Amino acid sequence: MSVVPRNVSAMTTSVSTSQSQLGSRFDEIAAVDRGLARGFAQRAEMIDEARRFSETSAASTPRRPGSRWEPDEIARREFSSELACTLRIPEPTAVSLIAESRALAEDLPGTRAALEAGEISYRHAQVLIGQACSVPEAALPDFEEALLPSARTQTAAKLKHKARVLRERLHPESITARRKKSFAERTSYIQAEPDGMATLTLTTSADTVHAIFARANDAARSLMGPGEQRTLTQVRTDVISDLLVDGVTPSGIGKGVRATVQITVPVMTLLGHSEEPGYLEGYGPIDPDTARDLASRAPSFTRILVHPETGVVLSVGRERYKVPKALRRFLRLRDETCRFAGCNQPARTADLDHTHEWQDFGQTAHDNLAHLCPGCHALKSETGWTVKQEPGGILTWHSPTGRPFVTEPATPIAPPGDPSAPSRTARPARPPLPDDAPF
Repeated sequence: MSVVPRNVSAMTTSVSTSQSQLGSRFDEIAAVDRGLARGFAQRAEMIDEARRFSETSAASTPRRPGSRWEPDEIARREFSSELACTLRIPEPTAVSLIAESRALAEDLPGTRAALEAGEISYRHAQVLIGQACSVPEAALPDFEEALLPSARTQTAAKLKHKARVLRERLHPESITARRKKSFAERTSYIQAEPDGMATLTLTTSADTVHAIFARANDAARSLMGPGEQRTLTQVRTDVISDLLVDGVTPSGIGKGVRATVQITVPVMTLLGHSEEPGYLEGYGPIDPDTARDLASRAPSFTRILVHPETGVVLSVGRERYKVPKALRRFLRLRDETCRFAGCNQPARTADLDHTHEWQDFGQTAHDNLAHLCPGCHALKSETGWTVKQEPGGILTWHSPTGRPFVTEPATPIAPPGDPSAPSRTARPARPPLPDDAPF
């Protein structure tokens, strides 16, 4: 007869108690997660209710005199833009959220019920919504019923794979037709990351993406050797970067093809007497060594030197543009992006808008101009949104419901003090002509 030592028995009891306590904490985490799911379900219900209210109100609203938009389009843009500002998300994200909320309300009642009960997460609901959007209406109940059990037990990634397979069987269009439609929506974009890094996302046909990866991977493997300190992943990333920055294009243009990018460098940093960070347009602070390296490679980059104490712009490479462009260059540096709340479209592709309209005797001056992308520019012109520019380039927007939203310039710098820079435009002596720009 064996006897378990007392200290071993006590240790076993202690471990068992600890595991039980840890298990209780996991139960608490799961309970909170179910509460989050119920909150997402409630938010979706409220968003869809507000959407229906907005559409009903628009149906009884007469068209505005001179407006290019119908009342329903005005209501749609006003609703999506104010929702975006309210939740502090980009408007395209808000548009997706509105569509998801409508799908839960109208097309996927079982998914909505599972979300309300906390049985699935909102991410699982998004997977079902995304795959169901092209399933024939008559097949939606069977589609949902077949996938909900998996949604309750599997990860969102596994659920997406299973839902995609089922969608292929139920979809009325051939995969060839759908591939053609999806290919027309191919895209690429940049996302800023911490510590001087950024992510480049490329979405295109699967065969092209796999070919890119395979070529880069083969090249990276060929460079791996006994003396190579980098990992295969690092080398592969460097290969892709080198090919995109310095590689030969179909037109035969080779090494050195780079877009013009503005980089702000404190004078003392450029001279090596300070470690103050530089500022890369469209990204933000970068380390001093990178700032000095980039500034040394003009004209690939436009060097913008600033005073180490006042921050006033000392030079923007005056040989690079004519005098009338000085104010435009200053405003592009100040704004960096579209200045509507939540919009992140780059200033270089945006319009320079008169905050106080030119035809209403607004002035052409740094404190009455701001960048607005074409979509947000039209939003300002065609809807009930209003804006006022405060000192320092701060914009205060008021939504159609009267709620304020404030946007600040990306780079707080002093206005151009060069006497040759464009001055404030005097009050026009004539009324605006029909072909005058409406901004």
